[in-house]
Amino acid sequence: MYNDWFIKFAPSAYRKTRIKTTEDVESTLAKTANLTDVSPAVLRREPGVLPTLRMATCPPLAVDRLIGLAGISRNLVGCMERGTIPQRMNATLLERDLDRIGSIIERMADPDIFVWLGRRGAASEPEIHRAATIVADRLCGAVANPIIRNAQEKRQLAAIGAWLQMRGYRALPPKIMFDAMPPGTFGFRLNVPVKRQGPEGTKTINIPVDTVVMPKRGKAGDLPLLIEAKSAGDFTNVNKRRKEEAAKMTQLRVTYGAKVRFILFLCGYFDSGYLGYEAAEGIDWVWEHRIDELAEFGL
Repeated sequence: MYNDWFIKFAPSAYRKTRIKTTEDVESTLAKTANLTDVSPAVLRREPGVLPTLRMATCPPLAVDRLIGLAGISRNLVGCMERGTIPQRMNATLLERDLDRIGSIIERMADPDIFVWLGRRGAASEPEIHRAATIVADRLCGAVANPIIRNAQEKRQLAAIGAWLQMRGYRALPPKIMFDAMPPGTFGFRLNVPVKRQGPEGTKTINIPVDTVVMPKRGKAGDLPLLIEAKSAGDFTNVNKRRKEEAAKMTQLRVTYGAKVRFILFLCGYFDSGYLGYEAAEGIDWVWEHRIDELAEFGL
């Protein structure tokens, strides 16, 4: 089921993201005069262009590699990656570091992509679009798995919602409190407050849950069913992520006791090692291709 979805829909999900990213890269090229002006003034005015500029070099530069090559402040690069400039950074040091960043980018700009660099003629529209598409593909390639995972999660939640509505359940607004849900309702991506023990004592934090359902036969004081949608395209990644759900279950149980119900809605490559680990934590699951088994949880 996962493979069929991947072949049919993952390419379009990736391309949709790449098209939007290409537009962002073209905007960066416009701001830097098509990579001919990466001056401190430009970087100070448009710090958010840095992630694109890192992907415009040959080879593309990771954050730590840029910091090492340029000998610059890690805090500066971290802020620029988020689209800001450090407010308290010494003006002289800021100017120096921005100049070093620009020098590295201009020196290492990929000549096979930005073919107009080093020639007299200006870049043509087709050349700019081609270069932007290549850089956008580099940017998307670095986050390909989250792009696919987000598209798959969106589809999984739609499947759960359709199944619940067919059985007479009603969707609630996103900001509804999970413990104030009337029977026969559900909500997506709700925050559930839990207690977490830390070095400074116990504090309350919110953990996001993909789907929260209050069964039709729910009574006052009953907790809703908590459902986490999970998909995976290979066995390796799931075993790296299996502790995430176990940690959530632990926090939920500490806060709400043994009566809390937290289950997984699975599609893809989840092996016995993953399932055994979750079962040991008291977490049950439903396979998406057997979605009707949700009814066994009182829905």
